[in-house]
Amino acid sequence: MTKGNMPTKEEIKKARADSGLTQTEAGQLVHVTKRGWQDWEYNVHPMNEAAWELFLLKTKKQRKQAQLNQGENK
Repeated sequence: MTKGNMPTKEEIKKARADSGLTQTEAGQLVHVTKRGWQDWEYNVHPMNEAAWELFLLKTKKQRKQAQLNQGENK
């Protein structure tokens, strides 16, 4: 991450993809619109640290499972 704990657009997109969520679903988890989430993924606006932390906390199980699945597919 850069600038303190603010994620890069690549980190945001990867975390969402690893969670198996659409942009709409990811936005709903952190109480923003689909457009708000897209702005973060396309680096129109930086994602704030609180939203990033909330997303990571709410998707921890899904991301962990995705990592395990990737390990099995190697």
